[in-house]
Amino acid sequence: MKSVKNHLSLVIALLSIIFSMQVFFIVDRSIEAYKVNLASSYSIIAVSKKQINSTDILKINKIISHVQELSPDSVIKRLSSDMKNTNVELLKLTLPKFYKLTLAYYPTPQEIKELKSNLFENNSITKVEDFSHTHDTTYKLLLLFKNVVSLFALVVVVVTVLLIFKELRIWQYKHNERMTIMGLFGAALWLRSAVLFRLAIVDALVASFLAFGTFLYLSLHPWVKEQFGSIGINIVIFNPVDDFLAILGVSISISIILATLIVLGHKEEA
Repeated sequence: MKSVKNHLSLVIALLSIIFSMQVFFIVDRSIEAYKVNLASSYSIIAVSKKQINSTDILKINKIISHVQELSPDSVIKRLSSDMKNTNVELLKLTLPKFYKLTLAYYPTPQEIKELKSNLFENNSITKVEDFSHTHDTTYKLLLLFKNVVSLFALVVVVVTVLLIFKELRIWQYKHNERMTIMGLFGAALWLRSAVLFRLAIVDALVASFLAFGTFLYLSLHPWVKEQFGSIGINIVIFNPVDDFLAILGVSISISIILATLIVLGHKEEA
């Protein structure tokens, strides 16, 4: 019963690391998906003294994905109620040209500044409205949220790694006498420590497959999909291949590294 309890402690500790890592993956994907949505609704308005070819505007910066010339008809309609047709046509010619620039992705504040600078290099462009205040606020909120989640995940990982190290150290003490006797008979270090490594690898496998089943179930659950759909994003909550390989690799790596440190420490004490 005590052996099962010890195994359970190690498995739960590994699961906490795995869950923190997967939560970070989900948050990162959610932010990237949300940035795609923001990019589709965010645009920059450029004002030009004369008409510019859309192809020329696209060449200004690779972040520009689409250019649309805004029609001045709605403005002219409000101003031309008592004007003659000839004056209306003259007004159309004298009005500046407005262009709506759609971007390939949601840019950083630095990329917005660079784009604005590139646009002003064209002598025909007199004004650029980048809605920088709204953009910067939204971008900083996304960045803050990601940083908070990253910090939380890092704290969980550090604390849990220390707990796993302590748990493996307890197992070493339990088998210390047997390891010492094997050493007196000339057994190699890896052979004396086989029990510790077997414990670490088996528990890492158990934790990884438990996490696989849990995340696969959550990714297919309608309620979870509905929550993401309510904020207008559609992401891969759990990739059965890539995410599982990452989970498995991290879990086994942490277990083996900590077990190795404990074994080397034991050798030095001898």
